[in-house]
Formats: sequence, C-alpha cells, structure tokens
Amino acid sequence: MEFRSVDEQLPIIRRGAADIIVEAELVQKLERSRRTRTPLRVKLGLDPTAPDLHLGHTVVLRKLRDFQDLGHQIIVIIGDFTGLIGDPTGRSETRKPLTRNEILANAETYRAQLGKVIDMARTRVEFNSTWLGRLTFENVIREAANLTVARMLQREDFAARYIAERPISLHEFLYPIAQAYDSVALNADVEMGGTDQTFNLLVGRDLQRAHGQEPQIALTVPLLEGLDGVQKMSKSYGNYVGINEKPEDIYGKLMSVSDAMMWRYFELLTRVPESEIGALRSGHPMEAKKRLARTITAQYHGERGAVDAEEHFARVHQQRDMPEEIETARVPASGAAGGKGFPPKGSAWPVWLVLKEAGLVPSTSEARRMIQQGAVEVDRRRVASTEETLAPGGAYLIQVGKRRFKRVVLEGAG
Repeated sequence: MEFRSVDEQLPIIRRGAADIIVEAELVQKLERSRRTRTPLRVKLGLDPTAPDLHLGHTVVLRKLRDFQDLGHQIIVIIGDFTGLIGDPTGRSETRKPLTRNEILANAETYRAQLGKVIDMARTRVEFNSTWLGRLTFENVIREAANLTVARMLQREDFAARYIAERPISLHEFLYPIAQAYDSVALNADVEMGGTDQTFNLLVGRDLQRAHGQEPQIALTVPLLEGLDGVQKMSKSYGNYVGINEKPEDIYGKLMSVSDAMMWRYFELLTRVPESEIGALRSGHPMEAKKRLARTITAQYHGERGAVDAEEHFARVHQQRDMPEEIETARVPASGAAGGKGFPPKGSAWPVWLVLKEAGLVPSTSEARRMIQQGAVEVDRRRVASTEETLAPGGAYLIQVGKRRFKRVVLEGAG
C-alpha cells in the first residue's frame, strides 16, 4: 500500500488534536510506516458506560477516521473488563462499576453507532477481557510494580481527592494499569483519548517501555462543550446532541449553538476544508450555521435527511408553521403515582411540573429555567411566570424552545 508523505499526513492528524506526545516520535513512526508500507496500529478504548453516543463522543472517533483514511489500522477496544472496574477519570468520588450484563448490552449498541463515523469493515474490534481476563494475581502484581503511588497521585482527580481526604479505592489505581496493558497486548503505535485521559495514555507509554516495546504516541482531543457553550457535552447536563436523534432534532439543536462556538464545532465535528471555513467566516453567521447543521445532520442521516431537516427547520422555526406531526402526552392529574410532590386530585398544576411530567424537559429545574427565559408557550401564549398553572381535564399545545412541541392532555381527577 502506498502511504501519503509525512508532510501530507501531519496536517490531517493535527487538525482538532489538543496534544501529540511526542510529535517527533510520531514523525519517525510515520516515516517508518511509509518506508515499510506497514500501517500504524492506532488504538481507542471505549468503556460502554452508556448505550447512546452523542457528538461529544464523536470528536475522537472523527480523529480515528482520519487515521483510517490515511491507511492505518484502527483498533477499537471495548472495555468489557475495564468497565467492571469503573474509570475514575474526572470523578470526585468512586465510580460505581457496571455489571457484565450492562456492559454487554451497551457494547452491542456501540457497533452500529460507531459505524456512522468509522468504516467498521476496516476496523479491528477487540474486547479487553481477552487478555486482561487471563492475567493471574501474580501478573497483576508484576504490572503494578512498574508504577509508584507517587506516580498515581500525579493524576489530578486522585490528587484532589487525596488532599480533600475523600476516599480513593485501591481498585481505582488498577484502572490506568489495565488500560495501559491494553496497549502492551496490542503493541499500539498510537493511542487516542480526550484530554481527561492524558494520564492513562502516558501510563501506557510507561508500561510499554517496561515490556521492551517502543512507547506509543499519546494523541488527545479536546472535550467538546455542549449546546450551552460552557459545560462539556453530557446527557446529565442536558446540553447534548445524540447521534441517534431524529434529523430535525439534530439540525435544530445545532442551529441553537452560539456564533462563537460554531467554529469549534466545525473544527472538531466536521472535515469541511479549512479554506471553506475561512470563506464562511467572512459571510453571514446564519448561513455558516446552516452549513454546520446540514453537514453534521447528513453525517448521521444522509443528504436526504439533512435536506428534510433544513426544510423542517425553516417551516417550523423561521416561518412559525406547526410541525406536521405533534406527539401527544397524557399526564395523570393526580401525579405519576398520586405521590408526594404532586398536586391533590382535581387541583391545578404548575406549568413547570407539567413540562417535566410530559417529557418536554429532563427536570423541574430545567422547566423553571426555560419559563424564566421566556422559552415556553402554551396554546401559542408565552408563559410569563413560574407561578402559572394549568387546569386538569384540558388539552394544551405546549412549545418549549424552538423545537419541542407536544399536545399535553392533563387528565381529570376521576
């Protein structure tokens, strides 16, 4: 196989990368790869901690695809063994490990989703229980002997918890060792991860040296900010865009990104040529944002899906037309179970509670926030206060933000 020159490969690899440790070593690996016509082994480990991926997860997947398109061998490791430990990265307390059934169920959904970014036909998929499950207690002791407690406490999250006298379980120290051993088992040339994974990737270099291997390159990518432009994209923050969402939802959410954040999304989530991005910067921000939303929507739903989503956005949000189909949600007026925190039977409901129970927002705090921002309408009338209520026995057309519509039936007391 004929590889591109190193000078051609490097700009592609650098795009969207936060750090390359050590770039000079990467250059040497690329030169040798081209000379010997041997692809680099590029590794990404994924612990299947949740069944659905969002755009934040795809930043590193997009970089993995870059290596794949350059002719290198990409290896996705499903952490069915490391998931049993629980990755402590970024945690202020011990993470609850997943059960094996949870891990396997989540892993099954990953394959189809990964195929929306990388070419699975050219991807090597491994489960790290294949080698980690074979290690004896003696083996684990020998691997642990390659690292010191002082080295482990260089991790920011471990150090912060140690200073604050919050517990660090001993098994959490084993996680970086297990991830690093993945690199040894595969003799990886490059390992990728978010910037929060830097320590783990560097432990991989340490362990490879201890095993007489050439240390891998640690390539990190930024953690993508969510739609709020502040917190990292996460389901728990409600600021995410899921890659399995409907095309009109992906498109609409991306149209809400700030003008400043839009360019970061272009860089990390697309491969629109930088020359074209430069031209878009000199034009109207709205046209650039449409290009961003259309490009990303097409990545996950095809060109037809992107075109339909754009037309839907124009019809519903710009022309103020109603969606063709609006979901109906029924809310028992006595509450989800007539339980604590719900109005008595026959009593009016606060609008913020109706929003939560109808599934229009993930939490009551989010409902209150949307009302305070003037982003909630009931029967085409803006809700002006969090004190407003709705009477049971009625049906209401409720809109939250620019994209979410539901017909909510607040059932009677009987």
